[in-house]
Amino acid sequence: MDFNFLNQKNKDIKKNKGKKSKEVPKFSGSMFGAILIFMIITALYLVISGSPESTTEVFISDLAKNVTAGEVKSILVEGEKLTVTYKDNTVKVSKKEIESSLSQTLFNYGVKPEALSATSIEVKNESGFWYWIVNILPFLLPIIFIIFFFWYLSRQVKGAGMQAFSFGQSKARITDPNDKNNKVTFKDVAGCKEAKEELKEIVDFLKNPKKFLDIGARIPKGVILTGAPGTGKTLLARAVAGEAGVPFFHLSGSEFVEMFVGVGASRVRDLFKMAKKAAPAIIFMDEIDAIGRTRGGGFGGGNDEREQTLNQILVEMDGFEPNEKVIVMAATNRPDVLDPALIRPGRFDRKVMLDLPDRIDREEILNIHALLKPLAEDINLKLIAERTPGFSGADLYSLMNEGAILAARENRKKVFQFDLIRAIEKVMLGPERKSHLLSKKEKEITAYHEAGHALVASVLPNADPVHKVSIIARGNAGGYTLKLPLEERRLQSKKEFIDDIAMSLGGYVAEKMIFGDITTGPSSDLQVATNLARAMVTRWGMSDIIGPVTFGNDGGKLNWGERSEDAYSETISTKIDAEVSRIINDGILSAEKVLNENRKALVAIANKLIEVETLEQEEYNKIIIANGIIPKKIEVEGKVV
Repeated sequence: MDFNFLNQKNKDIKKNKGKKSKEVPKFSGSMFGAILIFMIITALYLVISGSPESTTEVFISDLAKNVTAGEVKSILVEGEKLTVTYKDNTVKVSKKEIESSLSQTLFNYGVKPEALSATSIEVKNESGFWYWIVNILPFLLPIIFIIFFFWYLSRQVKGAGMQAFSFGQSKARITDPNDKNNKVTFKDVAGCKEAKEELKEIVDFLKNPKKFLDIGARIPKGVILTGAPGTGKTLLARAVAGEAGVPFFHLSGSEFVEMFVGVGASRVRDLFKMAKKAAPAIIFMDEIDAIGRTRGGGFGGGNDEREQTLNQILVEMDGFEPNEKVIVMAATNRPDVLDPALIRPGRFDRKVMLDLPDRIDREEILNIHALLKPLAEDINLKLIAERTPGFSGADLYSLMNEGAILAARENRKKVFQFDLIRAIEKVMLGPERKSHLLSKKEKEITAYHEAGHALVASVLPNADPVHKVSIIARGNAGGYTLKLPLEERRLQSKKEFIDDIAMSLGGYVAEKMIFGDITTGPSSDLQVATNLARAMVTRWGMSDIIGPVTFGNDGGKLNWGERSEDAYSETISTKIDAEVSRIINDGILSAEKVLNENRKALVAIANKLIEVETLEQEEYNKIIIANGIIPKKIEVEGKVV
């Protein structure tokens, strides 16, 4: 089932082994980066081109006078620039003509050779790499920055353009067959015996196609997995890939359709192209009903993007050759809305149905989920399996996980049976609302309401036996009455439905009988009873007046969400309404009869609930036995008690 494999594998399954397109930064991030680079370069430019420390400048005529007076210690000549150091260590700068030498310039200003010879003159030729860098960089740096800035922005635009072109590429995640962390086999899947047997042939096709081709058999092109949510469709597909040791391309149906026309069809082509290169391989499309709905719904006309994508899938699947060894697997819990052309033989040749697990399957699933959990000695998973009819594999995973959380919350190192019992109720109804405090009057009304449900279920012959009664709020329920069926059953009779309706109305009748008034408490009970009565009349042919005829299309709804007109006349509609009212009224009369005849038991159960708030099966049975009611027999661990 979903999650029906060793829990430790869930920790490492986050890695994807397939190719992923590189993420392109957002434009706002690109602008921020460009501005930041601009500020850094500007700062560097200011540092490099900043004005040097202020130095006193002396005119060349004054310099000539200082040399004549013998005040100058040395002169450094750098082109036209003169750095003058006086005998008192004062440094000044001056300039000379570029065309003439310093001695000629000073001679022209009247400096005699004797005075000039007493001054140290050093000539430094400015050349080399750093000379040119220092002189050119202040002019070159702004140009370099402008070029870099436009290159950086154009790179982002180019990346965005490339991302636009990648819209047509497949978004499939690829699970490598050699990835042991992600590998799942049939041993990791509990239950689903018939489905696994059917899929083992697919594995054999992928491993050894020659023996099938030699005898003229054709490899199946597609396998569609259908079933209720949480029954293990995705997990089984991964198990097939793990058993066959082939690449596994996984994506959901909604990933094909984008806002651009033709993107879905392009992604389909790219996906099948990738799979053919990696053949033998498996393509798995989860929730295929997102794109595989019946065409011609009147939305988007002939150019509807969803229809374009579906048409491309039909073409690709029908174009397979038997020796290409690429199998398409799909999963959906809405097989009724799929296009007939998609599920015909030649496209999806195999249809595998996954049912909810029975008691034996549930025990196997619980054993798998319990492998990594430290269980106490009192754990009895068989009993837990018996108390969870109708649970899917995902529900059982959640049950074991909630049990471990409850144990950890109370700082215990092991999971006890009591934790799992509480986890069942938490998964079914939600967490306890301990902060939801009832007034004395509300508590009394709730106690009689739940006592009415329980008592009617215990007396009527075709109702399931009561397992627990509580007035502690859970989820949306102010209180609850849990029942367990006597045995696993696939079919339910008309008598069982009638007693279930009476049991659902037991709380409503008890409130009216004891308090002479009704509250909003029975609202959900009335909804359940009404829906069940209407289904009996319109879907299951359980009305003697209407007869064995079905009416309507699941409440009169079309696939596209529009309301269709009823497929029957107003006369039939009136008869249906009258028949539903009759069934509800019969249920009320039946509940009233039970509660009137066993009023003492009703009061005893309600008073005990007010006192202790919760009654387990053993304590509840003691109360009804004391009031002359024999509890129903229930099979626990193979024994009738």
